[in-house]
Amino acid sequence: MIQTEEQLKALVKEKYSQIALQEKEVNQSSCCGAGGCSTEVYNIMSDDYTELRGYSSDADLGLGCGLPTQFALIKSGDVVVDLGSGAGNDCFVARAETGPEGKVIGIDFTPAMIEKAQRNAEKLGFHNVEFRQGDIENMPVSDGLADVIVSNCVLNLVPNKAAVFADIYRVLKPGGHFSISDVVLSGELPDALRKDAEMYAGCVAGAIQEEEYLRLISQAGFSAIQVQKKKSIVIPQDILSRYLEGQSLTEYLEGASGIFSVTVYAEKPAGKQQCGPGCCC
Repeated sequence: MIQTEEQLKALVKEKYSQIALQEKEVNQSSCCGAGGCSTEVYNIMSDDYTELRGYSSDADLGLGCGLPTQFALIKSGDVVVDLGSGAGNDCFVARAETGPEGKVIGIDFTPAMIEKAQRNAEKLGFHNVEFRQGDIENMPVSDGLADVIVSNCVLNLVPNKAAVFADIYRVLKPGGHFSISDVVLSGELPDALRKDAEMYAGCVAGAIQEEEYLRLISQAGFSAIQVQKKKSIVIPQDILSRYLEGQSLTEYLEGASGIFSVTVYAEKPAGKQQCGPGCCC
């Protein structure tokens, strides 16, 4: 059984190195690219990006659980940081909003994803989109750099979510904000789902309760917290039956517990304004 944060991170890096080489259809029909495909549904978690400006099919691995860039209020000239940037799709959508005068930085833990994203940016001729390998608990980004931070179905893979929100706070400018899509729980998920390593790499077992998730954001110092979108994630029975059987499967299907995708917005307070010439403080 996986026990330490370092073991969990090693698992995620291994799984997502494999996922970088998989087809989009495989990733969409499984739990964030992990494990085998379901025979019951085509798409478990990801939303449709294809109508958004900046969408690149080569960069879409089908790994998301929302459309955070759609809700991120990105303006022309903004500096945007994408956490867990994968093959670059959210970065390219963000660039369509920030324009050539802005800058987009993608952070990813997996070298294979960084390489794939860099190739995609080069093919598209984007010179203001860059990708940096790093841990989103300690981003290779300067303090107060970003106007906006986005992320799509990534924080649930990180054991220490409080550290991630603390680093998001550090990297955002005063008055900056984030829009993050993630997987959260309502009620108790059966232990067989929570503890299985493959489901962890597949975004489900790493999820925490929605109330706890929002509490961590508030605890990090953010304000104006709001859930911009929420949708239920229905895990097909053929996937559930790999982890649950008999009475435990029946109880889960009939129970009040559930798995949800949420897109959450929050702001870093602007703080006191600095006095300029002629300003009365």
